[in-house]
Amino acid sequence: MTLNEKLATIQTELKAKKSRFNSFGRYNYRSAEDILEAVKPFLLKLKVNVTINETLKEIAGIPVMESQAVLSDGQSEIIAQAIVGVDMNQKGMNVPQQFGSASSYGKKYALGNLFLIDDTADSDATNTHGTTSKKTKSTLTSEKDPAFPKAVDFIKKGGKLETIKAKYDLSNEIETKLKTL
Repeated sequence: MTLNEKLATIQTELKAKKSRFNSFGRYNYRSAEDILEAVKPFLLKLKVNVTINETLKEIAGIPVMESQAVLSDGQSEIIAQAIVGVDMNQKGMNVPQQFGSASSYGKKYALGNLFLIDDTADSDATNTHGTTSKKTKSTLTSEKDPAFPKAVDFIKKGGKLETIKAKYDLSNEIETKLKTL
């Protein structure tokens, strides 16, 4: 079996579960570790190995992590890569966390590119064909609202205000307070 055939086997049979949960956005997601755990049964069976290489680069003055996921059978290799910018202005994170976050994303997306893992929702599963009305957002207008401390925690951990605004209609006062964190 060629390396391309081995890769095709992994790509068609791999089931990487979304074992992580984002409590603020209320969605499940998979990490690089989830993908690597799902790949392990194929390694001995197909006599291949997977490695991840990372390189820190600078593009137009922005630090970026280039991650390469490599599938090898000892004679040939197939490489997929992902390039992720390091957000040096991300609030609530210190420098090692900013680089670690970029590294985690880069690994996940390089592995996803190699194994054809699509993180988008299945449009057929989510398409209501016009049978439901537009979902309205919750409002967040008071610091006494139970969602406010969660929003504060989310921002302090590096979350984006735009994510909160996609879920909640914010009062000007609450939006200003979240911007200043």
